[in-house]
Amino acid sequence: MRFGVAGAGFSGAVIARELADAGHEVTVLECRDHVAGNCHTERDPQTQVLVHRYGPHIFHTGNERVWSYINRFGVLLPYYHRVRTTVGGRVYLLPVNLLTINQLFQTALNPDQARAFIAEQADSSIEVPRNFEEQALKLMGRRLYEAFFLGYTRKQWGLEPNEIPASVLRRLPLRFTYEDSYFSHPHQGMPRDGYTAIVSAILDHPLIEVRLSTPYAAADRDAFDHSIWTGPLDDWFEHRYGRLGYRTLDFEEIRATGDFLGCAVMNYGDLDVPYTRITEHKYLAPWEEHTDTVCIRETSRLAGEGDIPYYPIRLAADQRTLRRYLDAARSASGVTFAGRLGTYRYLDMDVTIAEALATADRILAGIDSGGRIPSLCVDVDGA
Repeated sequence: MRFGVAGAGFSGAVIARELADAGHEVTVLECRDHVAGNCHTERDPQTQVLVHRYGPHIFHTGNERVWSYINRFGVLLPYYHRVRTTVGGRVYLLPVNLLTINQLFQTALNPDQARAFIAEQADSSIEVPRNFEEQALKLMGRRLYEAFFLGYTRKQWGLEPNEIPASVLRRLPLRFTYEDSYFSHPHQGMPRDGYTAIVSAILDHPLIEVRLSTPYAAADRDAFDHSIWTGPLDDWFEHRYGRLGYRTLDFEEIRATGDFLGCAVMNYGDLDVPYTRITEHKYLAPWEEHTDTVCIRETSRLAGEGDIPYYPIRLAADQRTLRRYLDAARSASGVTFAGRLGTYRYLDMDVTIAEALATADRILAGIDSGGRIPSLCVDVDGA
């Protein structure tokens, strides 16, 4: 079969490679002038710092198949992500851990004391949190919530925390030790040569053709036996039910001699600071040495037409619209929807790769059995 793949990010690249390895011809059409999607990395020509052009991406996983897969295509060096936040003129550790608690409350609590202390701060009257704010108050109480989550969340999402699902906060840990690594997965690393090099290696196959700066147009659908769509779900259906909501990011570059932050990422939780975080990219590759530095400041806003969609909002109105698109997707023929945009979910890179592998497995199984290739190969309901 001849497959057309819309998008050369991890989803499109992994599916394309698996199909090509099985002997199928694949053409990947990418609207940008580079592969790797929002994971794109490139050397800054002035400083030679490896810059994550669309924000920092840290690889972490507990999935052995995914870890083995990505290591086939590049060298990942150990990297343990650590984040700081500036609030009220002071710098604290994130995620909230024992040092953060002791700093904020000016105490010297041990783990058991801190656990009991936070239990007293927590709002025990909330049985089942209905939103982000209630989840935070039940978990940690008002002081920690207002210091580290209220302002940042308003800026990141452009919404009041009581309008945001509780599930958003459930992904963030609260620790009663001094462990400050942002992630806890057994495999954590950063590609020595960047993500773009890895995605390029995945796409390096004699049966794969990559066309950059080439959007996947409606006319392209008839040029292939089957399409893999990793673009926005509502785009495929030409927004027949309206547009799904996204947040996008504006980036501002900062250059300096020496160091600027002294760490990879600094969040800014105060509401009177308009941006959400600054990344100093040379700290994402600590095995390298650079005299000068490149930082990128991020500001979040609602995505408009033509903006790059980063974070699906998934509020009640979006959920209603999403259900209509998912019903349409399930009944669609000649196309399989995949990836963050194609299924309208926020996905970490390892989950993206895992789902892409599972999607390719199901596509190939459908071909082998002579049955219908499924249009949705992963469970997207309630995600």
